[in-house]
Amino acid sequence: MQNLPGFIIIGAMKSATTTLQDQLVQQPGIFMSDPKEPNFFSDDEQFAKGMDWYHGLFDTFPETGLLGEASTHYTKLPTYPDTISRIKAHLPDARFIYVMRHPVDRLISHYIHEWSMGVYSCDIDEAIEQYSELVDYSRYAMQLEPYIETFAHDQVLPVFFDRLIKHPQSELERVCEFIGYENQPEWHQDLKAKNVSSKRIRRFPLYNLLIDSRLATFLRRNLIPKQLRNAVKARLRMQDRPVISESMLAELEIRFNQDLVMLSQQLNLDKELNCQNFKDVTSSESLDWVRKNV
Repeated sequence: MQNLPGFIIIGAMKSATTTLQDQLVQQPGIFMSDPKEPNFFSDDEQFAKGMDWYHGLFDTFPETGLLGEASTHYTKLPTYPDTISRIKAHLPDARFIYVMRHPVDRLISHYIHEWSMGVYSCDIDEAIEQYSELVDYSRYAMQLEPYIETFAHDQVLPVFFDRLIKHPQSELERVCEFIGYENQPEWHQDLKAKNVSSKRIRRFPLYNLLIDSRLATFLRRNLIPKQLRNAVKARLRMQDRPVISESMLAELEIRFNQDLVMLSQQLNLDKELNCQNFKDVTSSESLDWVRKNV
């Protein structure tokens, strides 16, 4: 029998999914795929590799372990429309973890990421108008609705970024209980957050060869004066965190608040979520879906 994952971190992009994955793999008996984001069920070129390739990501792990993967492309509608039907066909009993961050903060971090990768070259207001995914990937109710319609309610766990940051140990315990981990998990404070956008260094052709390689690092530090290195770095670095204009922010909050009303209804919250109260409400307690009446 070939191994398959029993749980998937499905997003959202730029919402501490890498941090959560890193913490999970520190727990004895929990194993996650390498690469971290196979994006198998979302990306057509990945799915075309076939299930044998996907099985191969987990075949080296013990059958008694809890196996998982983390692919934020799985909550990137409408970019990847076939994701959920593919998962349903091959992993009908999987459990899904969805981490949600303040929708505007997630959007800004997403923009920084794409700017750093050289995908976006315009300012943030122009990017919001040109690239619909910046908004769509922050519409959490819209992204989750097909999951909770396709799978059982108790297969989907909502996790909120601010609660995870404020109470990491208890949220890790909650996640581990959800995926069926029977031991006591431990949050490792010494693990540094990864996949952050704080560096804001813009990528360019041959970046990996000229910047990331050990040889390039050695040569830069020994042959190029520090003042010149800093000058070049300054030209590649995003100097300040992007600021959305007041008019654009007002439009965004209207759209996000509409989605957050839907999310609040799914969670059956006494107080509706909106962009103003999102961090306070989601960090104050762990929120879960209301189970459907049988």
